[in-house]
Amino acid sequence: MINILSLTHHLGGAVILQDVNLTIQEGSILGLVGVNGAGKSTLLRLMAGVYLPDEGRVDYDGHTPAEEKTREGIFFLPDDPYFTHNATMCSMLQMYLSLYPSTDKAVYRRLTDGFGLDEKKPLRTFSKGMRRQAYIALALAIRPRYLLLDEAFDGLDPLSRKTVKGELIRLVEETGTTVIISSHSLRELEDFCDSYAIINGKTVSSSGDISEKTARYCRFMLAFAEAVPAGLFDGLPLVSVERSDRFVRAVFDGEAEEIERQLSAFSPAVLERLPVDFEEAFISEIEGGKKL
Repeated sequence: MINILSLTHHLGGAVILQDVNLTIQEGSILGLVGVNGAGKSTLLRLMAGVYLPDEGRVDYDGHTPAEEKTREGIFFLPDDPYFTHNATMCSMLQMYLSLYPSTDKAVYRRLTDGFGLDEKKPLRTFSKGMRRQAYIALALAIRPRYLLLDEAFDGLDPLSRKTVKGELIRLVEETGTTVIISSHSLRELEDFCDSYAIINGKTVSSSGDISEKTARYCRFMLAFAEAVPAGLFDGLPLVSVERSDRFVRAVFDGEAEEIERQLSAFSPAVLERLPVDFEEAFISEIEGGKKL
């Protein structure tokens, strides 16, 4: 289990993260989300031990990532990994084997063949997407206890994205690895993540089970023959609303049947319940300033 406790960190004199608290269960796949500059990459670097927190701590079953024994079980793949001018996949594999001797070469071979990568060509000749494929292949082959991925899908084509999602699920099922992955593609995270954490206002504003959180939201589209009635949302747990002439789309944090009953009292020409996905829930929180 990972526990992040009262963590605060500064960069360049500015507060990037403040009083962050988060618990990540063993063997889960957690999607780390937030707007650009929210602090996702900084948090991953703190979890990997690249940065030391100014206050608070990151705790891996009672140990910090600064301890060598803990670091042996962590693999962090940043958004833009560094590689030397002449580095190839072969040379990268040899380097990682020295650090992670239990790396599964069969997994590495299966993924590189599946991606169609030439492991002898310099990485600098690869496209952005191919470099991302190469590093993900290495990360999955290492099979760490804790896998931290920053923008793992960036640059990947749809087929590669599907492959990576399936491989992450397979990794967790086979080894019990805990995966923390940041991404701007929230709908993709919803496909395979079982939990989430939203960074907003320099802290983790909400976290938990994705399916439970989206299930507690409901969204309705309404249309009226005349103007939208005054007091339409009085007393309702409104999260966000969009208005356009006589049309309204609104998201609520509450029991759908009861909310629908109250909205029906205004006799709308159209009243339709719509599904709410994780991306919409995220936008509602960020724009509405309310927690999930």
